[in-house]
Amino acid sequence: MERIILHCDINNCYASIECAENPSLRGKPIAVCGDSEERHGIVLAKSQEAKECGVQTGETIWQAKLKCPSLIIVKPNFDIYLKYSKAARDIYYRFTDKIESFGLDECWLDVTGSTKLFGSGGEIAELIRKTIHAELGITISVGVSFNKVFAKLASDLKKPNAVTVIDKKTFKKRVWPLPAEYLMGVGRSTLKTLHSLYIKTIGDIAKESPEYLKKVLGKCGVQLWEYAQGLENSPVSDCDFSSPVKSIGHGITTPADLKSNDEAWHLIFALSETIGKKLRSNRLATNGIQISIRDSEFQNHNFQCVLPSPTQSSLAISRQVYSLFSKKYAWKYNIRSITVRAINLVPYGTPYQLDLWGNTQKITKLEKIESTMDKLQHRFGDNIVNYAMIMYDRNHYSFCERKAK
Repeated sequence: MERIILHCDINNCYASIECAENPSLRGKPIAVCGDSEERHGIVLAKSQEAKECGVQTGETIWQAKLKCPSLIIVKPNFDIYLKYSKAARDIYYRFTDKIESFGLDECWLDVTGSTKLFGSGGEIAELIRKTIHAELGITISVGVSFNKVFAKLASDLKKPNAVTVIDKKTFKKRVWPLPAEYLMGVGRSTLKTLHSLYIKTIGDIAKESPEYLKKVLGKCGVQLWEYAQGLENSPVSDCDFSSPVKSIGHGITTPADLKSNDEAWHLIFALSETIGKKLRSNRLATNGIQISIRDSEFQNHNFQCVLPSPTQSSLAISRQVYSLFSKKYAWKYNIRSITVRAINLVPYGTPYQLDLWGNTQKITKLEKIESTMDKLQHRFGDNIVNYAMIMYDRNHYSFCERKAK
């Protein structure tokens, strides 16, 4: 039986939700933007009206206002966005339990087994679209196809508030003439390489040999060829499926540039403290750490290393990250943001080869102390016990945080 896959995409997600929460904003050019005072003054989302004025996601507020002087700036409220995202998923759940999230605003649905109850894939898509609009006051675009890649492509073809179907019999006529960048997995770098090879459309990708694409693009080349040929067949995860955690990270963009190792150490410690808590709550340990730095010239620097032994201690992680940072970063420019990531994760307690010259016992003691601190904080609040540095930073610094992906 041929699969029926839907891709549901909330149109202009953040901006649409803001309009649903505040109807006076409907029909006006609005942009959801980070706080310019905290140096996050970029457009995160825009309404259809702002889009028609040329406002683009990722540009600065002042650039957007040059294009649209009447643009209304709205600060983001992620708690509300999460509430709407969950509400949309609850509606999807009425039609199938095979739901796979692809970000806050997008989901794949496998409705193959739902056709006897609700009709064809197109009919189910229309029913979902109308239900979302009626109950949540926002719109979605839905793509319908026989695999996840073409379902996502279909949802992108017609927006906003539309249903588009790409079927198996006629997909070559519909898909192959489209530009190569329409295909999932073709980013800026890949597109540049494809254009240098005179590969302009999805059909051009499909007509090339997979061996040649592998030679110029690696494994990604073979994957793109399979996508273009309609051979992608990965399953849609059940709604209760939880994929294994592969890394845990946290990052901060600071209100003012960091200018010294001492300032960087305070920030690294705060980030590592959060990562350690996440590792402990997930019963994981990290075998490696990574630090990503964006300097004042917007240049990125990435460093990573293997740890002597797996750990979930915040203090042990922070010391390793700072050691790596102090050895690798040359301070050519001041620092705008730092992201710390725990990588190569394993279940806590996984056996490993002991190092005769290591400090395993000391790290084990740190882990026990921090685990006890977690329990006290959970019961009595965050301020009941903590590292002195963390308490100092909370009282003297106002960082604007973002979770690293």
